[in-house]
Amino acid sequence: MVTKAIIGGTGVYEGGGNFEEVKVSTGYGEVAVTIGEFSGEKIAFLARHGSGHSVPPHKINYLANMKALSELGVKFVYTTAAVGSCSSDFQVGDLVMISDFIDFTSGRVSTYYENGEQVAHVKMDTPYCPYLQKKFLENADSLQIKGNAIYGCTQGPRFETAAEIRAFAHLGATVIGMTSVPEVCLAKELGMCYATIGVITNMCTGFSSEITTHDIATSMHKNKAKLIEVFLKVFSADLTQNECSCKDSLLFL
Repeated sequence: MVTKAIIGGTGVYEGGGNFEEVKVSTGYGEVAVTIGEFSGEKIAFLARHGSGHSVPPHKINYLANMKALSELGVKFVYTTAAVGSCSSDFQVGDLVMISDFIDFTSGRVSTYYENGEQVAHVKMDTPYCPYLQKKFLENADSLQIKGNAIYGCTQGPRFETAAEIRAFAHLGATVIGMTSVPEVCLAKELGMCYATIGVITNMCTGFSSEITTHDIATSMHKNKAKLIEVFLKVFSADLTQNECSCKDSLLFL
């Protein structure tokens, strides 16, 4: 059984060690998951965009991805997220703790309970696990988290217009990304503890003159290894689901 997982972009983990790729069949599709062993603990690594970063945000099979982790036995999930800043508080290269979200997507399925057999609702008072957030901060050492951020999730794959960014910021979003929803919602339905660290890779449209893929790739590459190191440090110790309410987030009517 694998109880801990890390989700990120292509090449979630790049380093030495023994790794095995497994294919997990779910009722929503087959998912490739890489499993490695660190400090005697098996860790699952999932590239949400698939092999070669080939799947755009609005086409990701979130249902299959999260179900595959659940079927492996995963209870604790850390994720990295490349985000744009629409706040003067966060600059390119900063790390932020994602504390809440606003969903600006359309047409994405965000529940496993829509087949008419049973009605269920999932609580979203703490969408991102406060226990995993606390454990990250305790082990972050020299990494500096610039603050809590509200994630505005947009449909993608295009970037947002300056007018859209002004509207999103007015509604309370401080960073913008394209993948946290429905991933976080499905994690909560599956009773997982799920936390996201955002990497500010660019200033949103209207905050700077240009957004380049070079800047985005550079910011992610600079921070990815450090974040994974902290995740693995947390995962090397015993974790519990008794210090948060994540496992009890699903309500049936």
